[in-house]
Amino acid sequence: MIILGLILLVVGFFTGISILTTLGVILLVVGVILAILGSTGRAIGGRAHWY
Repeated sequence: MIILGLILLVVGFFTGISILTTLGVILLVVGVILAILGSTGRAIGGRAHWY
């Protein structure tokens, strides 16, 4: 999710399409939050691991 967010962010920035930039930022933030919560060993949504 982090990689997809970065790709959308870069593509949106270079093409000037603001919706891609917005989606990229949202996916990047959600991916980082899930990665941090997953690294602490905390179960997210009833699942111990998110792949």
